[in-house]
Amino acid sequence: MYLAHFGLNSPPFRITPDPALFFPGADRGAVLQALLYAVSNGEGIVKVTGEVGSGKTMLCRMLERELPDTVDVVYLANPSLAPEEVPRAVAFELGLELSTPTHRLEVIHALQRYLLARHAENRRVVLFVEEAQGMPPATLEELRLLSNLETSHDKLLQIVLFGQPELDATLARHDLRQLRERITYSFELAPLDRVQVRDYLLARLRACGHRVGELFSPAACRALAQHSGGLLRRVNVLADKSLLAAFASGSPRVEGRHVQQAARDCGYPGRTAGNWPWLVAAAVLVVSLGLLVWLAVFHFRLFQTPGV
Repeated sequence: MYLAHFGLNSPPFRITPDPALFFPGADRGAVLQALLYAVSNGEGIVKVTGEVGSGKTMLCRMLERELPDTVDVVYLANPSLAPEEVPRAVAFELGLELSTPTHRLEVIHALQRYLLARHAENRRVVLFVEEAQGMPPATLEELRLLSNLETSHDKLLQIVLFGQPELDATLARHDLRQLRERITYSFELAPLDRVQVRDYLLARLRACGHRVGELFSPAACRALAQHSGGLLRRVNVLADKSLLAAFASGSPRVEGRHVQQAARDCGYPGRTAGNWPWLVAAAVLVVSLGLLVWLAVFHFRLFQTPGV
């Protein structure tokens, strides 16, 4: 609706992960390169954590796109699997034909034969496990057992866990210490700060055809960072609605009031954890002013006291 008004050739803030709009700032590019290295080495299990909407799915799609053609990627997207269902689910994703019912040991043997054949062809198989924080501990332990499939020199199945911070709490359990020891690389996607939010907006807009000036005013960028908490999904939702609000008002760019309107529509809070330094500074200022007033009154009374 607003594309022509702002000189855009495609929507810049869709929440569907589009690798063409990947933002390498805020360490996302560095994490991607480290993931490529970790998966290429094929050692141990890799873990990626981040809050809801921090960009894990986008990173997952980018990793799949950037991996060499010799790597086969399969997904395990159902976190509620029972432990005994995991090997069969992986076999299904790999396209293995299994009779029903099949004993777990037979499934494991079928997986091992398949993975050995791929290894002989100099191919690698990587399993992406999404929403890993929702997996029961016993299911996570079953994944560790799958990582035992190996030759004398190489792992046959590389596993990458993507999950919310709750995954770390689960992995801290004593009964999962063996799985925890298998995790050789851990990455965390932190929220964007105010400057990074501005850079993110600019990068997305440029990728979608905007060329002249900055479409979001400094006040709009500050408001977006404030209401989104630096989480990419929230930034996308707010930026899209802010563009719509600016278009509806006939404004040539997004101002702070448009973001405030979008935030009210979304029900996002007006203050986030990312603003705590400003709140602390304000509190310190208030206390300092109060102390100065008290000292002034004290000295006034001191010098007004008879006999002093």
